[in-house]
Amino acid sequence: MRIGGACACHGFGFALNAKQQNTLALVAAFMLILIWGANFSVQKYLLDTLSPSGFLFARYLIMPTCALIMMRITLGQFFPPIARKDLFELASLGFIGHSLHVGIVCYGIHLSTPFSSSVILACGPIFTLLILRWKGHERLQRYQVLGVSVAFAGVLLFLSEKIMKGDMRATGGDVVLFIAAVLFSYYTVQAKPMLEKHGNILTMGYATLWGGLPVMLLSIPAGLEAPWATLGVQGWAAMGWSILISAFGGWLVWGWVNQVRGVAKTAPLMYLMPPVAGLFAWAITGEQYTATKLAGAAIALFGVAYTQFAPQRKNPS
Repeated sequence: MRIGGACACHGFGFALNAKQQNTLALVAAFMLILIWGANFSVQKYLLDTLSPSGFLFARYLIMPTCALIMMRITLGQFFPPIARKDLFELASLGFIGHSLHVGIVCYGIHLSTPFSSSVILACGPIFTLLILRWKGHERLQRYQVLGVSVAFAGVLLFLSEKIMKGDMRATGGDVVLFIAAVLFSYYTVQAKPMLEKHGNILTMGYATLWGGLPVMLLSIPAGLEAPWATLGVQGWAAMGWSILISAFGGWLVWGWVNQVRGVAKTAPLMYLMPPVAGLFAWAITGEQYTATKLAGAAIALFGVAYTQFAPQRKNPS
């Protein structure tokens, strides 16, 4: 979020003016989309190998530990002092963003494919904009609504062939992911006040702790039975990518990007994930795509570009 003419990147140890910070945030967002796009294929491999519950056990054994270390290094304490009211709010964020959203996503990706999963989760900005309107956090401009609508039409085109074929297993996974997209949008909007008040490190740290530990405890039986010995070097590298880089680092950066650019301007970037995830799935798993899906990708990308770069019209005073 911009504050006056210059801003400090809370928790990152450097200060930039508003224009520089906004540019850096946009670059970081694009890098994060690449990382998250690749992670659909990586996570699909891990879920098929370990089971969703086994993967969740590992994720939330590692992420809360990283959160504690991060707060100790950057804020000087494992548990920085915070008002009780805010602590409960962060616990609520953790439950929505980690316990519910991440848990549902894992099971959805397990039932669906990397490419389809990315398409469904790309619906998130639609819900983000609706929630923003409902809560009155940000005023949306016409070009944003138009761009998101075009991108959403592309997403629907992505799904049309699967719907016509009546693939019940994959469709069930898509329904689960649809719910996860709503939860992530709600988390994104609700996290903004905490990010502005406490910064992304403390917000991310406590939300991960309170949201991740219950999932880890519930996943202990599956975690103990998971075939860890079969992972090998490639599997453990995939685990590090998925948990440390994509999940922990990704959520931290995403919170900062939303803080700098605003939720309404950042959310449409999620539409870039389907074509990115599709390219990685094609390269890694050999997944094939029809002309209909490629056309949907082009439409979605056009919507994103228009939403991000169309000239803004000033509202009459």
